[in-house]
Amino acid sequence: MRVIDGLHRLKVARLRGDTKILARFVDGTESDAFVLAVESNIRHGLPLSLADRKRAAVQIIGTHPQWSDRRVASVTGISAGTVADLRRRGGESGNEARIGRDGRIRPVDGSEGRRLAAELIRGDPGLSLRQVAKQVGISPETVRDVRGRLERGESPTPDGSRRLQAKPQPLRWSGPDFGRVVDRDRLALLERLKADPALRLTEAGRTLLRMFAMHSIDGQEWGRVLHGVPPHLCSVVAGFARDHARVWAEFADHLENRASDLAAG
Repeated sequence: MRVIDGLHRLKVARLRGDTKILARFVDGTESDAFVLAVESNIRHGLPLSLADRKRAAVQIIGTHPQWSDRRVASVTGISAGTVADLRRRGGESGNEARIGRDGRIRPVDGSEGRRLAAELIRGDPGLSLRQVAKQVGISPETVRDVRGRLERGESPTPDGSRRLQAKPQPLRWSGPDFGRVVDRDRLALLERLKADPALRLTEAGRTLLRMFAMHSIDGQEWGRVLHGVPPHLCSVVAGFARDHARVWAEFADHLENRASDLAAG
């Protein structure tokens, strides 16, 4: 009978002299109650600070080690990359598999899933991300990464398994690899999108084009932006960047789902 969320509302009701209040009862353990309290507090009311959210993530990793980084991130309001970093700092040995946000169990080392996804994509390039993900049992985001690697002529699996990559190698921000996504074909496609009346003549379309243009810069410009971030703001900006990347990934998934629904209909 402990209040998990709504202590202030309960106090106000008592001050008003109310004898009844609408409530939702939740059965669970102490650790489940903590997860629900954190999740509730990042969705409304006074937001938790970044430090509070990280501490909450550390506690949830300890009580729910079987949860995936993305699932812990969705509860605490930080990025999955930050959760993975906190997990490594805590010295967690790691499970062979973890439970994702959708309740499905996936292996931590997804090399076999990536290999199967690559075979499906090669066999039928028209399959959507979700179709491949459903057949193989990996996330649509992982399928997107596999497809991108195949398009660049790379291996579908990153060098070494995830468990062997405890210390990531630094990126070359001003070299030819960073910003490679902005190639001639993609820039030409962006110009065609700018000329399309369906986008150019609508407010939503113009907003989308402006966002595309902001990201269509070369590696050298990315390097200037990177080195222009003050050292004391690096972690904050990195968190924003990861959050925006997650938003773009979800946006792409929604678009592909919409395209599949329209094709099916």
